[in-house]
Amino acid sequence: MPISAAGSNPPSRRRPGTGASGRRGGNGFTLVELMIVITLIGLASAAVVLALPDPRGRLRDDAERFAARARAAHDLAIVEGRSVSIWVSDGGYGFDRREAGAWSPVGEKPLLVTRWGADVRPVIASPSGRERVIFDSTGLGNVPMTIRLQRGGDNATVRIAIDGSVAIDG
Repeated sequence: MPISAAGSNPPSRRRPGTGASGRRGGNGFTLVELMIVITLIGLASAAVVLALPDPRGRLRDDAERFAARARAAHDLAIVEGRSVSIWVSDGGYGFDRREAGAWSPVGEKPLLVTRWGADVRPVIASPSGRERVIFDSTGLGNVPMTIRLQRGGDNATVRIAIDGSVAIDG
């Protein structure tokens, strides 16, 4: 290759219409590349939204909280040697103890009157809209109790047996 008289190198041989990087169309992204990135961002966003927990909490958590308090009432009846009852209504549930021949509300945590969680609806079989089980001083219940909790399409069932055992289904 001959060297020019000015002593400079010969001009580079690029194809017409290409930039310094050799790519056609300049330094931007192609439409296909942009569509792929937007699709990936959309899929990642959908995965995050589906993984977020329900702000109301799980229905099972409400059922477990009620079951734990029912077990505590059972244990309180045995420890104190007197009857303790659990009542359940559409609005919530509470605990009473037998004192001086009358029922009085339990005033200590965790057996305070409690409202059901947001949008939780109990299914109560009693026509009065309220059910009650009474644990005697030995921990035996007078009747079995089954409370089905519903929220949207979710269901959870808490069963309190006559022997005082508590189980959760669903």
